[in-house]
Amino acid sequence: VRVTAKAVYSKYTLEPASPINFGPMLKGTKKTQTVVLKNKGMVNFKFRILQAPKDASALESQSSKQGESAPSATKHSTGRKSSSLTQGPLNLGMFTVSPCSGSISPWGQQKITVECLAGQEGTCEEQLYIDITGR
Repeated sequence: VRVTAKAVYSKYTLEPASPINFGPMLKGTKKTQTVVLKNKGMVNFKFRILQAPKDASALESQSSKQGESAPSATKHSTGRKSSSLTQGPLNLGMFTVSPCSGSISPWGQQKITVECLAGQEGTCEEQLYIDITGR
């Protein structure tokens, strides 16, 4: 009996990598940008987008030491923080991100929309993590 197997892991890209910068906006106006999460591997993977924990800079340092990229909506990053699955859009300050979870087949892609509604005066920056199963 001949048995073979091939062990693989999730491979992915995020374009544009980081950061997403909406630039100056008039109060009350809205802009939308799109990032594309691509599955470059041979197996399906699930993803979810989460708000970064308060100690996000510590996770970024840990991620960089492990050779992972730390892309930035205004900052996206791959992180190891787990949380409950987000079903609807994720609202963070002036930003709304959707979809916040899903599954991508091999060589497939998912467009992720980041919308900014300029509310209060001043600079708004949020940090997000994209958690990918099997990375």
